[in-house]
Amino acid sequence: MSSALGWAMAVLGTALGWHAYGWRGVALAVSVIVFWLLLQFSRTLRVMRAAGQAPVGHVANAVMLHARLRPGLRLLEILALTRSLGEKLGDDPERYAWRDAGGDRVTLELESGRLARWQLDRAPAPGDAGTGA
Repeated sequence: MSSALGWAMAVLGTALGWHAYGWRGVALAVSVIVFWLLLQFSRTLRVMRAAGQAPVGHVANAVMLHARLRPGLRLLEILALTRSLGEKLGDDPERYAWRDAGGDRVTLELESGRLARWQLDRAPAPGDAGTGA
């Protein structure tokens, strides 16, 4: 949901509260808005705490991460999937990478804070390196 839609719903709820119950309705609407903001803040802190405790740029399985990605994911949703902070590759466009223990790597590109493109780079198999045959 976009922030503009959320704030529009908050204003609408406050106006409906005023219309139906006067100042008590406004107080109820403001209480609900504050509760919602606290829930969002708590969720953000929980995701960031978990991501901050893991090694930077490490994910359990890069292939599974690649399969779970979809266009439009926010960075916070990506951090919840990876459970770690990504290795920053660039600012314009904003790019991050995660690597697993097998050497597979997922590179993500964000535009306006949302996932636009991603790529999976597989590590060469142990028998494939330098055979030339």
